[in-house]
Amino acid sequence: MLSPPPERDAGEPAAAVPLADRPPFTRTLALVGLMGAGKSAVGKRLARALDVPFEDADDLIVQAAGMSIPDIFERYGEPQFRDLERRVVARVLEGPPVVLALGGGAFIDPGTRAEIKRKALSVWLRADLETLIARTGRKKGTRPLLNQGDPREVLAGLIERRYPIYAEADRIVDTAEQAAETVVDAIVAILRDEARGQP
Repeated sequence: MLSPPPERDAGEPAAAVPLADRPPFTRTLALVGLMGAGKSAVGKRLARALDVPFEDADDLIVQAAGMSIPDIFERYGEPQFRDLERRVVARVLEGPPVVLALGGGAFIDPGTRAEIKRKALSVWLRADLETLIARTGRKKGTRPLLNQGDPREVLAGLIERRYPIYAEADRIVDTAEQAAETVVDAIVAILRDEARGQP
């Protein structure tokens, strides 16, 4: 079984930001949030718009392990998966700046979170429960944590536990009912503010 494909957006690809209007991109931009928040879809569009590399941490983990994420969970358990995830993210952060879509649990790990705070700009893509249920429901069976019970209850529990930690991200962008292009525009604006030294 292959890793689940990244979230897709049915709209047109993000338009490239003109070179003269492009904000500086000097450190990795890490997108954090729960599964279904749109990290991969937004990340790919943002990278295209800014003409910078895109990396999906889950895809890199699959490449490193040689097996799908559900298989890693089943064979080795979540602690081993988190250890691999920690090492993969640290390797990306040591390299040149990229747009990095993180798995939903990556920012929860204290070590990974500390590395991201030191070396990247983190943006939480926040979505409400109904949005997450609708988006993750399109890919039943591909998300190991949702196989552990009723998806609504699992997601609600994850929101309760993880949202206070996601709130430690440098910036927050709401994605519920927002087109991916709108979210990309919001993040480009954040990068411009960062370049001007504005909070």
